[in-house]
Amino acid sequence: MAFTGSFPRANMLSPWTVVLRSPSLRTKNRVGILRAHLCEDDDPLFLSAKEAASLRFMESRQPEPLFVDEYAGCWVAHNPQIKQKSHHYCVATKFLDDKLIEQVNHINGVKQVVLLTDGMDTRPYRLRWPMSTTIFDISPDNVFRRAARDLQGSGAKIPRGNFFCHVPLESPNIPLEIFNRGFRGDQPSIWVMQGLPIKTLVDFEDVLFIVSSLAMKGSYFLGELPSWLAEAEIKSRSSTSTMKWMDKIFMSNGFRVETIVLEEFARTLGKELTLEPYKNTPFVAEQLRFSDYEMEIWRKEFERIENEGDEEGFEEL
Repeated sequence: MAFTGSFPRANMLSPWTVVLRSPSLRTKNRVGILRAHLCEDDDPLFLSAKEAASLRFMESRQPEPLFVDEYAGCWVAHNPQIKQKSHHYCVATKFLDDKLIEQVNHINGVKQVVLLTDGMDTRPYRLRWPMSTTIFDISPDNVFRRAARDLQGSGAKIPRGNFFCHVPLESPNIPLEIFNRGFRGDQPSIWVMQGLPIKTLVDFEDVLFIVSSLAMKGSYFLGELPSWLAEAEIKSRSSTSTMKWMDKIFMSNGFRVETIVLEEFARTLGKELTLEPYKNTPFVAEQLRFSDYEMEIWRKEFERIENEGDEEGFEEL
């Protein structure tokens, strides 16, 4: 296995408070967060990220590409054969790109974007972000640092007026890291997961828990769910059974979810997909709960009102 551990649910501290939810015993007993053991270029996480970059590079070279990733070539050692049809991954990337920018531009107050990635995500550099957008990248640290050096060498820069920071996937407390870098649980945010190493259902549940705890009500979580997670939990592999399973696991964490059929989305773009099977299911989820930060603000306000009421009652006596 490439990594062990999980996202920690305990001790999720902000500069002002701790989160209110109790961690599960299972998570308490696990150490670290999806710890990645990264070495040289033969590391599976690094190779997987390079493969995804190669697909983006090939898509960018098509006569009518879904998107143009001018930086993906940093990690392509040779000129790959350009295919006429689009890979499922690239169609999913196009969908997530469009949905992300649509949400950022049309939801009032969205200035926080959290990217859960493989370390070679070029969205911070290639997408047109509104001014004053803060972009957090959570990814394997060794992959990210190697990729950052290559990107710097190619002249890639974050658009002026925006802020970008990397949070290592190996950090012992990712929520605290994000808070310390300026994330606010009382402001809207958009979360995008593509390429993040997920090996077990527990890993994904921990991701859901983190996003649910930190994201303000009305925020969005976009991404790709490894299809085998659902197949491992349900006997039937029908799309209806998968959707019911996803509804259940997302709703249990406070999200209303919609799954995306890539074939249908590709048809709207006038694109044909390659024949090889794809192992991920794209989704769009809306946060229906208040974040832990919002709940703490509400609790403090309630205590203040109660205390003021007690003081007034005492004066009357």
